[in-house]
Amino acid sequence: MTAADAPVVDMLGRPLDLLVRGGTAVTPSGVAAADIGIRAGRIAAIGDLTMAPATTTIDARGLHVLPGIIDTQVHFREPGNEHKEDLATGTLGAVLGGVTAIFEMPNTNPSTLSQAQLEDKLHRAEGRAWCDHAFFMGAAAENAAQLGRLERLPGCCGVKVFMGSSTGGLLVEDDKTLAAVLANGTRRVAIHSEDEPRLRARKSLAEEGKHPKFHPVWRDEETAITSTRRLLGLARYAGRRVHVLHITTAEEMDILADHRDIATVEVTPQHLTLAAPDCYERLGTFAQMNPPIREARHREGLWRAIRSGVVDVIGSDHAPHTRDEKAKPYPQSPSGMPGVQTTLPLMLDHVNAGRLTLERLVDLLCHGPQRIYQIAAKGRIMLGYDGDLTLVDLKAKRTIEESWIASRSGWSPFAGQTVTGWPKATIIRGQIVMRDDEVLGKPTGRPVRFAECL
Repeated sequence: MTAADAPVVDMLGRPLDLLVRGGTAVTPSGVAAADIGIRAGRIAAIGDLTMAPATTTIDARGLHVLPGIIDTQVHFREPGNEHKEDLATGTLGAVLGGVTAIFEMPNTNPSTLSQAQLEDKLHRAEGRAWCDHAFFMGAAAENAAQLGRLERLPGCCGVKVFMGSSTGGLLVEDDKTLAAVLANGTRRVAIHSEDEPRLRARKSLAEEGKHPKFHPVWRDEETAITSTRRLLGLARYAGRRVHVLHITTAEEMDILADHRDIATVEVTPQHLTLAAPDCYERLGTFAQMNPPIREARHREGLWRAIRSGVVDVIGSDHAPHTRDEKAKPYPQSPSGMPGVQTTLPLMLDHVNAGRLTLERLVDLLCHGPQRIYQIAAKGRIMLGYDGDLTLVDLKAKRTIEESWIASRSGWSPFAGQTVTGWPKATIIRGQIVMRDDEVLGKPTGRPVRFAECL
């Protein structure tokens, strides 16, 4: 795309509400210098807008302009565990990290299993959420027959299945219930894939080991591989699309590569950045999450899958707990770590290290979420799309500090790590929500809309 490809203003010739001038934009056509104009919350012009009148102008010289980052897996703990996170603090961390929209998981207390519980979350987010948002409907035997209706409710991003136990009580461990879940509905189903019977059979390994380095021994590769094979067989029988979350093994990537017609794939920054046993020796239980961080050969397998196109999405799996909770002796310590605020800095650092291109990162954090979940008018810098932009400085060298972390948990496994690449501004529907680490205005997040539900 060149500056001459787009009009100076739209056909009506009206002034812009916001003009982002002088940046290098990452659009579906490539990476090129382009101004971006937003009016009434939507992208109204792209190109050379030197002469365009605008109410507010951002000087983006030296910055790259990305579509607004979408994090499709966060746990914000509200209702039920607001002492470690809530919708206000979680979305505050999101916008500080350049994230413009989040999908929140259903394993709260109570779990999100009904229309009333979904509507309660949407009500809680009104006037408190800093970014746009949607909520997953949890799957269970008790609501399997209603999921086709529940998944299409406003503000619902789809159905989430826990095949293996994690935080909270949601669990679909048997094939009969999982088949019933897959048979009811049409939207893509998000899956936490670990084999629960194997987890129960092997838990004594963690209890006897009494050190977090035994976490990937307890929840071993076969626990994940067996579950994912089962899932793919059931999904193919049901003719249902699935999205397999936080893949951790090289072997699963090889399996999933043969099922691209029904299965899409997520990885997390944690599994791309950390490796066992070092992370457990250095961080202890603060490196504990489900599925676990594994040794370097699996991390390299995930990177190969990114380079080969098997991976569709990067999600943070932001799952905070307090310091006191994480400090409990293993395996009484809970699994999970904060991540929504650090995903973009970590991944920009990987871009600078040459592990992936900026265009591929935008596909994983913006285009991929939009494509997989059929998000309406987000995830791309295109005319008519929501005016969601994330401005980044690829050359900025910063150290991740816990004083910067907005999560109520107050910590990060990446504290003290120096990265190259930093979010400089977060713009949501034409509103500047964050600029230079400062949050501006008031929370005005809205429910995300989905093309499959319009």
